[in-house]
Amino acid sequence: MKKYNVIFDNVAEDDIYEIYDYVLKNDSTERADKLFNAIRKTCAKLNILPFRGHIPPEFYELSITEVREIRLKPYRIFYTIEDNTIFIHAVLDGRRDIQTILFERNLR
Repeated sequence: MKKYNVIFDNVAEDDIYEIYDYVLKNDSTERADKLFNAIRKTCAKLNILPFRGHIPPEFYELSITEVREIRLKPYRIFYTIEDNTIFIHAVLDGRRDIQTILFERNLR
């Protein structure tokens, strides 16, 4: 079975650390560590089955079909597949308005 490399871009890394910091401040170190590890493991599993994610509706409506997502409720993990590499681009709280977040990021 073909294996893919999983790489987090800087924005996704920032997302994960912001989530970690939020949970750390509002809950506990144990919960923050557990969530951090769960996000990393969920992404790492893409190395075997990268196409198991689906095209997010927000992207599909714009005819953008190269972006895929998997979920670790309530988080949405956005990624692309290029050759033998999975690029993780964002880890966002699915309870927030994803279109607004992505639009604001695009303006930066």
